[in-house]
Amino acid sequence: MDHAEFRKGQRHKPEEIIGKLREAEIVLAQGGTTVDACRRIAVIEQSYYHWRKEYE
Repeated sequence: MDHAEFRKGQRHKPEEIIGKLREAEIVLAQGGTTVDACRRIAVIEQSYYHWRKEYE
């Protein structure tokens, strides 16, 4: 079996990730916390930090 079949959750396309990171930046710029930003973009903090490392 392919490992992809065992993945939980949703896979995001690169353009979706970039959009979510931009939205998170807005929350942070307005004084929000990382937790607030993650709630807003509906991802866990681990994914957020992974995306930041990969896309920024």
